[in-house]
Amino acid sequence: MKALISPNEKITDYLGNVGERVAQVQQTTFEVAPPLFWIDCPDDCVADLWYYLNNICQPIPQKPAGT
Repeated sequence: MKALISPNEKITDYLGNVGERVAQVQQTTFEVAPPLFWIDCPDDCVADLWYYLNNICQPIPQKPAGT
């Protein structure tokens, strides 16, 4: 799977880490204009439920409130 990352849309998790929004997930990519970019992601990655952390260069799931 591939995840489309939108660096202009910042996400802050409950630990204060700032990441970037996963805007779309699909099996194939298409050409996008910078600053958007594609990355490989796990099969269970879901757009808007995961975010991309630059410091570890991978997408991770957002944790629900209270966890």
